[in-house]
Amino acid sequence: MGVLLSVIDQNFLPPKAKWTTEDVPDLTSRVMLVTSGNSGIGFETAKVLLRHNAKVYIACRSIAKGEAAIATLKDDTGKDAILVPLDLSSLDSIKEAAAEFRKSEPELHVLFNNAGVMASPPELLTQEGYDLQFGVNVLGHFYLAQLLLPCLIAGAKSSADHAARIVNTSSQTHIMGSINFDALRDTPARSTLSPDDLYAQSKFDNVVFSSEFGKRYGGDGLVSTAVHPGMLTTDIGRHYHPLKRRFIHALCHKPPMGAVTQLWAGTAPEAASANGKYLIPWARIGSPHRNTLDPDTGEKLWKWLEDQVRDN
Repeated sequence: MGVLLSVIDQNFLPPKAKWTTEDVPDLTSRVMLVTSGNSGIGFETAKVLLRHNAKVYIACRSIAKGEAAIATLKDDTGKDAILVPLDLSSLDSIKEAAAEFRKSEPELHVLFNNAGVMASPPELLTQEGYDLQFGVNVLGHFYLAQLLLPCLIAGAKSSADHAARIVNTSSQTHIMGSINFDALRDTPARSTLSPDDLYAQSKFDNVVFSSEFGKRYGGDGLVSTAVHPGMLTTDIGRHYHPLKRRFIHALCHKPPMGAVTQLWAGTAPEAASANGKYLIPWARIGSPHRNTLDPDTGEKLWKWLEDQVRDN
């Protein structure tokens, strides 16, 4: 019964938001990077950041889609976002994107690890052979955060609150997940898991990574949060059957609402004290599955992630 009530509270009937995008403070001189900022809640997040005077970089795989999004953002806000070509399913692409960003910006104040893949067909893998959902949702964002760590630490030092933030988009679906290290590549163990199982695993890992990041870098002024944005009518479920998508979307909220909680995490002064927390709709601190907070699990996942990118 407790799980059912939690699902209803966080997805279908969350309480009315006490904090809205109108409460975002002035972000002049603040530098933000939003992965998949060309669509869905990433686009909505970028739009609000621009309206509040942030310097916004949107990272996405398709240059054409990124440029189209930037043009639309310009029409909507009168401000120019900046495109960073980034394919999170390629470690080489992530390395190139981070290097290009560092050439332009010595400081980064908020990294929105917003991009995600859901329920992708089992045959889809990253360029290095990892499960696509894990590779994009977890490993790719871990590597990006590691490469941009000097910029984040510099951003914390220059901020009035002495904090820079990393906002990791997860999902309440994490409560159905766990980590099977034998299923992160194209293995027999992975073949026993459904696309939904693999998605839940990646979202579980997002929460673990976010908590562990906060433990390791909180002393450097970095505030790491994991965010469940809510059930939304975005394109992330494009791999589902059209009838299933139509049914789910009938129950969902619009993308602008999905940006609320991660914008609170990234901009609200009070959220600077939320290091290591799990956030739920709308702009509330929630409780993740207790297994995500196990210190041994966090250390093991972190070491495994480090091993994957060490020689890249």
